[in-house]
Amino acid sequence: MPKGGKAAQEIEALREKIRRHEYLYYVADDPEISDAAFDRLMIQLKELETEHPELATPDSPTQRVGGAPREGFQEVRHKIPMGSLDNAFSFEALGEFDRRVRELTGREKIDYVAEHKFDGLSLSLMYEKGMLVRGVTRGDGTTGEDVTPNVKTIRSIPLTIAPALLKKAGLRGDFEVRGEAIMTRKAFQQLNLQQSEQGGKIFANPRNAAAGGVRVLDPKITASRRLDFCAYYIFVDGRAAKKHLSEVLETLAVLQFKASDDWKLCHSLGEVERYIESWDTRRERLAYEIDGIVVKVDEVALQNELGFTAKSPRWAIAYKYPAHQETTVVREIRVQVGRTGVLTPVAVLEPVHLGGVTVSSSTLHNLDEVERLGLHAGDTVLVERAGEVIPHVLKVVKHGTEEKRFRMPEKCPECGTRIHKAEEEVAYRCVNVSCPARRKESFLHFAGRHAMNIDGLGDKIVDQLVDKNLVKDYADLYHLKLEKISELERMAEKSAQNLLDEIAASKKNSLARLIYALGIRFVGERTAQLLAAHFGSMDKIADASEEELTGVTEVGPKVAEGILEFFSESANRKLIERLRAAGVNMKDERAAPKSSKFAGMTFVFTGTLAKRSREEAEALVASHGGKAGSSVSKKTNYVVVGADPGSKYEKAKSLEVPILDEAQFDKLVASR
Repeated sequence: MPKGGKAAQEIEALREKIRRHEYLYYVADDPEISDAAFDRLMIQLKELETEHPELATPDSPTQRVGGAPREGFQEVRHKIPMGSLDNAFSFEALGEFDRRVRELTGREKIDYVAEHKFDGLSLSLMYEKGMLVRGVTRGDGTTGEDVTPNVKTIRSIPLTIAPALLKKAGLRGDFEVRGEAIMTRKAFQQLNLQQSEQGGKIFANPRNAAAGGVRVLDPKITASRRLDFCAYYIFVDGRAAKKHLSEVLETLAVLQFKASDDWKLCHSLGEVERYIESWDTRRERLAYEIDGIVVKVDEVALQNELGFTAKSPRWAIAYKYPAHQETTVVREIRVQVGRTGVLTPVAVLEPVHLGGVTVSSSTLHNLDEVERLGLHAGDTVLVERAGEVIPHVLKVVKHGTEEKRFRMPEKCPECGTRIHKAEEEVAYRCVNVSCPARRKESFLHFAGRHAMNIDGLGDKIVDQLVDKNLVKDYADLYHLKLEKISELERMAEKSAQNLLDEIAASKKNSLARLIYALGIRFVGERTAQLLAAHFGSMDKIADASEEELTGVTEVGPKVAEGILEFFSESANRKLIERLRAAGVNMKDERAAPKSSKFAGMTFVFTGTLAKRSREEAEALVASHGGKAGSSVSKKTNYVVVGADPGSKYEKAKSLEVPILDEAQFDKLVASR
């Protein structure tokens, strides 16, 4: 317990609460609170630690995301070498391994632990007094790279372990945990979808994405990859923490590390083989990829007796499953329109049995990938499904008789509007927000809390409205009838009327909310507010030139391009007119300034304010004739600092710009 009285007690209690919820969410997969509630706890802790910097500790949950990118990695020598495993590709090879173990130990019977072989990047985690002090990659087995700031962003890695858990595990507090940094299938698919939409690199498999995510110099990139850590060994003073590996795995669970829940203590080679066979068909159901089964001698004394070869332990081996690969023919290459409007080429295949399922299509991600493969309809290709839910075309084995080059269509195959592509991007897009392919996603965004704030218009209702063809674009919402909504599932007449009331009330929303709700690419909440304040009406924004758009504070060429692209589509302009006819507000109806006390003055806000959002604070400045700036310069009059301030705070100090906390800002607002 840190010193500091009531504040220290409050901070420590909050940290324990957050650690518990991190464990429930990231390790136990049994969350008790919503993401929003968790975020509120984290914000509260950040604010308290900012108010009491003397109580900040390196193991606090707020320290998970590191600071600025580093210039390079420091090399660290492992106390115990991190060897790689020998592989067995058949039960015969596995039998040879068992024979050698029994001959070298003189034992007739050997107990083995069989567990999943995680396909990731090996890591060593050092703990002192229960606190994580260093994370190191395997490297060459003798020397690895210090990636501690990156490791701290992985939520399933405890930053500190409670004394009660250490006592229960029978550990003093100084120990080493080894395991694999991995990426779940879901996180991998989301990453590649994001990369495809942004025209970035497409990763071949989760292992490459995970390894690349750990070995980057910017911890924020690691955090964005949503990595997991699966532990498999504990060392204390260079020795195994327990007498049996099975006990080590049980201890990891006590310490609240994520480990394989499906390991098995096998009392014979036959049991090991049955375990391997049982997972060959079931491994596709796992949340993460495995490329085999690791078989280890359970008794640590026997592990020590068997020792190591030059690079591998003699007491362990990895049985590798064969990759699921087959050749087939590409019938045609179609284009699929995603929920965000991105066009993705898809190879339609001659059906082939692969990894227990029949595969008839494979995503090709983007046009660059098609050209990299040199792929045409009629080509024979090698397709792999090595654990991935979506099969992957590895290469062209033989070209067909007609090598017709694939081209992206000029018009959207779903709605017929023309396709847009920025020069610096790989992605081709349909920007019609009413396109059937992106309709559901568009409606959910339009109704969101920070957009038109239509309470009750969630996933289930939107699905029914679209599927029953009751709405085709945003404007249709304002023409819905009570009797039609009442017929939807889970919608009694009262709840239907409540939804209609919410939709009607949204007509009076601010212009800024409407701009954000339209789903214009690169236009977030703040940009929408700046556009509304600058132009004052939807018509002026729609007709603005690139030069006029980039004249708005914080609007650069990329944002301007997104706005111009949106309004260049006639379907979007017709939608605006339909919304106007329905009575939706199209003008910025801001009240006249309360005073001119801040006339000619610029305020910059940084950090999290306790009493109001940053947008509300900026609106307050504007109501007294001032303006909000996005960056700090010598011309800035005041920098207002909240909890967890960014680089603007440091720049304000270096430029000697007056700095206010929120209480001082309130006094300035209240002054005459």
